[in-house]
Amino acid sequence: EVQLVESGGGLVQSGGSLRLSCAASGFTLTQYIMTWVRQAPGQGLEWVSAFSADASDLYYIDSVKGRITISRDTAKNTLYLQMNSLQPSATAVYYCVRGWKYDDWGQGTQVTVSS
Repeated sequence: EVQLVESGGGLVQSGGSLRLSCAASGFTLTQYIMTWVRQAPGQGLEWVSAFSADASDLYYIDSVKGRITISRDTAKNTLYLQMNSLQPSATAVYYCVRGWKYDDWGQGTQVTVSS
């Protein structure tokens, strides 16, 4: 059974940092592209960043380039999203998603950035 469990969200002041984690089970991260998607209050889903299966490509939405880093630990089968210089506009629920077709989603972790 595929499971994705996000953690690491919380309340942080503007300018602060958070590292989100996505612990994967039932498959290995090296087999699938993995994506972070967020949903701000009252808004639709927004693609944020992705990590290719073979680790050859990392992708970021333009609005967060330079302030976030996606990474993975294959030994722990865990995906990460390091977010720095956070702004209130980053407030959202963050989900990790498996595969090109967004086959499986975690439950999400709430990130709230206060001004």
